[in-house]
Amino acid sequence: MALAFAPPGDRHQVEEGTAFTPRFGPDGLITALAVDAETGEVLMLAHMNRDSLARTLETGEAWYWSRSRGELWHKGATSGQVQSVVEIRVDCDQDALLLRVRVGGDGGCCHTGRRSCFYRAVEAGPAGARLVPAG
Repeated sequence: MALAFAPPGDRHQVEEGTAFTPRFGPDGLITALAVDAETGEVLMLAHMNRDSLARTLETGEAWYWSRSRGELWHKGATSGQVQSVVEIRVDCDQDALLLRVRVGGDGGCCHTGRRSCFYRAVEAGPAGARLVPAG
């Protein structure tokens, strides 16, 4: 059975209280940023719905909602890159999550085979913006 999350209270309760009351968007999702627990390196950005967040809390492994596939996604179930959750932080208005994780398998997180999904930088120039390798 999935965990139930209480509805958010007033602003003071959300920002200063101890109740975890995640604020899911109109699409039922909350943004989740995964970072390496040791280095702080940003690994990936994904989304969670109530079920994936509950499974993450229950199992200690990261579960997400795949918007492209429209289904729950246990990170690493097929790749071996299981994300063991060390800590979950929530932002001030409880509408975004930061997951500090340890990654199994080859340590990668991106479906392209890279460690991080953020492997390119946006460079602005006279001809417009373009992507360049992140340094």
